[in-house]
Amino acid sequence: MLNRYRKTFVLALVFVLAMVTLVGCSGGSSEPSGGEGEEKPQEWRINIATATTGGAYYPIGNALAQIWSKNVPGVRAAAQATAGTPQNIELMQNGEADVAIGQNGIAYYAYNGTGTYEGKAVPMIRGMLALYPNVMHMIVRTDAGLSSTADLKGKRFVPGQVASATEINSREILQVYGLNYMSDQGEVNVNADFVGYNEAVDLMKDGHVDATMIAGGVPTAAVMDVLSTGVGTLISLEEDKIQAICDKFPWYFPITVPAGSYPNQDEDIHTVAVSNMLIVPEDMDEDLVYNLTKAVYDYHDDLVAGHQATKDTTLEQSMDGMIIPLHPGAIKYFEEHGVDMSGVPKA
Repeated sequence: MLNRYRKTFVLALVFVLAMVTLVGCSGGSSEPSGGEGEEKPQEWRINIATATTGGAYYPIGNALAQIWSKNVPGVRAAAQATAGTPQNIELMQNGEADVAIGQNGIAYYAYNGTGTYEGKAVPMIRGMLALYPNVMHMIVRTDAGLSSTADLKGKRFVPGQVASATEINSREILQVYGLNYMSDQGEVNVNADFVGYNEAVDLMKDGHVDATMIAGGVPTAAVMDVLSTGVGTLISLEEDKIQAICDKFPWYFPITVPAGSYPNQDEDIHTVAVSNMLIVPEDMDEDLVYNLTKAVYDYHDDLVAGHQATKDTTLEQSMDGMIIPLHPGAIKYFEEHGVDMSGVPKA
């Protein structure tokens, strides 16, 4: 009798072990749905830091988020409205942004710890690619009687949000004209209101400010808005001032906004621009950066559909204004496509 029970117990034990083995071989719920031997792609949640909703960065960030989420396996990306490049770099430094759109001049300051980043360098940022020229739009209220940036002396001016890239652009450009709105940088001869693009346009429409600087691709929504109403007028910078700006701050370059680019713009506008770029942290996965870079060019038409300014996001212009080191994932992609990176700084 005892032997019979032992035999039954052993058979039952063998059965249980066989079932466990079968379940183990089947993989259970942890196996990828693609079949045995295939691995699930790693999941990446990517926060793209942009700028205010009235500029070009925000719609471009949304277009990038859609391209990457749809076409790069494992990526779920979303765009975040911010105060612009300086905040974007801060968010990246704090691990709160994975990709940032930013101006090359501000990125140069941050990487090297100079200018507005004196003593507080952010050496962990890397370039991915150049997007398009960021054009400086100097807009004056049509009835204010202003024909030159020099006429801003004693006037009410919106340079951008406090410490935003646009505000720094305004500070640099006005400096060449002998103008200043910063109380800690000498005699104040311009009265400043520090608000975003949409708020600046509203203040101009209400007659509360005389002029504003808006930095963005052509066309920029806030510029379209204020020019279409006839309240604002785009003005050119003088040729000698353009040269002086480019000499003093070498990340600027001359640019012309062709007549008809905006409503009620009947003549070419001569101004300066900087390069907008995509910035990533140095420790971002190399294959991920490679795939994100590749998708930008593979789905260029979708990017342009998000904002017309990105028509200039091409391989031929991918290194324009690239004055911080590139991420290794981007280097790998551009090497495969024969892009000249000889002028780009090394990390």
